[in-house]
Amino acid sequence: MSILLIEAFYGGSHKQLIDLLQRNVEDCVAYTLPAKKWHWRARTAAIYFMQAVPVSGSYRVLFTSSVLNLAELAALRPDLATLKKILYFHENQLVYPVRKNQERDFQYGYNQVLSCLVADVVVFNSAFNMESFLTAIGTFMKLIPDYRPKDLEKIIRPKCQVLYFPINFPNVKREHDKDPEAFFKTLLKLKEKGLNFQVSVLGETFTDVPDIFTEARKDLDACVSHWGYISSKEDYFKALCEADVVVSTAKHEFFGVAMLEAVHCGCYPLCPNALVYPEIFAAEYLYSTPEQLFKRLQNFCKRPDLVRKHHAKVDTDQFSWAALCREFRSLLAAEAREDL
Repeated sequence: MSILLIEAFYGGSHKQLIDLLQRNVEDCVAYTLPAKKWHWRARTAAIYFMQAVPVSGSYRVLFTSSVLNLAELAALRPDLATLKKILYFHENQLVYPVRKNQERDFQYGYNQVLSCLVADVVVFNSAFNMESFLTAIGTFMKLIPDYRPKDLEKIIRPKCQVLYFPINFPNVKREHDKDPEAFFKTLLKLKEKGLNFQVSVLGETFTDVPDIFTEARKDLDACVSHWGYISSKEDYFKALCEADVVVSTAKHEFFGVAMLEAVHCGCYPLCPNALVYPEIFAAEYLYSTPEQLFKRLQNFCKRPDLVRKHHAKVDTDQFSWAALCREFRSLLAAEAREDL
């Protein structure tokens, strides 16, 4: 096996990407850790993989996500340090939202900067992800009280590129951390207005579930079509195909796999006019305030035909594995650049 895939948080989009590469790219072998206790994975995964990955002279490329501290692994395993090291950013910790800035753990962002310095190629799933990370490095490093490093953005930027996350879309036909408070508040307001609607709240549940989910489940009971994680991909896409509108109230989003999956299944997207969304969605699908979101949904509740007859102006095919496979194969096949 010449391509070594390492994923310290094997769940969600991280898992989807590793599985997709294993199925479609020859000579891959993967080593992973379950998608639990994210903070501990970021802190300690390198020492686990130091022991878990066997020594082999056949490795040529190392592909990993930014959860792993690549600098630590390269130091612990000098044999892996000589490979072409590709670092893929699903999200970045320099702009990841926290309730209070003083609560931001410096170590997580610092790990990602170190990993970039060690990597040969740094790949981001969107231009928003890349630019938000690179332009935040200078400010982030000012948190160091003295003897601060200089010009890190200039060192890292030449290694960087954008390669959208490849989605394995279903073959379907139509006949749809993310600020749940704002989402459910809008739905309850629609209910109070006496408007008819059905809601599906789909997604994987991790350790901490906000109280708002329990409260909203009770208050919206009569309006609920689906609630919770659907383990079957077929059933998940069926639920999307039954919906008319997909809503994001995300306070952070670096790509948005679920939104694009829903659009591919025929949903009309409503997204914040911020983060990665303007990069992917046309202005007609963006809202700037909770009031704008409410008015759009209120209108759709009164006139569902407006969305049912609408074909979203989003070319989801450009985000498919079929469209992106050549770039990924080239990335994984190429040798490390000598000028890096």
